[in-house]
Amino acid sequence: MSGNGASSSSLNMISGEDVVNNNFSALVVDDSPLLRLLHDIHLKKYGLKVQVAENGKVAVDLFHLGASFDLVLMDKEMPVMNGVEATKELRAMGVTSMIVGVTSKDGPGEQQAFMEAGLDYCFEKPLTPEIISFLLEELNKHHNKD
Repeated sequence: MSGNGASSSSLNMISGEDVVNNNFSALVVDDSPLLRLLHDIHLKKYGLKVQVAENGKVAVDLFHLGASFDLVLMDKEMPVMNGVEATKELRAMGVTSMIVGVTSKDGPGEQQAFMEAGLDYCFEKPLTPEIISFLLEELNKHHNKD
């Protein structure tokens, strides 16, 4: 896992019951229908409103059309527009959503370029309920500062 100071030990201390705000929205961007469904189901269990996109271009187009999401789960390897390109584009557009990279390759070299594109965190897929709880806790912290 890469990110802003999160450690694997901090993931173990957070449970679904600790997640307070269920008004978050999420965009799941992945070319795999199975992983889109899996992440959609996990996020909805926590009360999130979820939309899915099959590649980075669809995600960027949604934001161009005025959509906004608190959380974006972004696959790295996709056709049309990959996650690195889409993340760079979203950040260039001024998107401040938490963007979390999701990759099947967990090597540090694989994640570095993805993180440099503007991710907040990067995890190996599929995301577990513990990781999703951690991300929602981070969203709560961010929204409580506002």
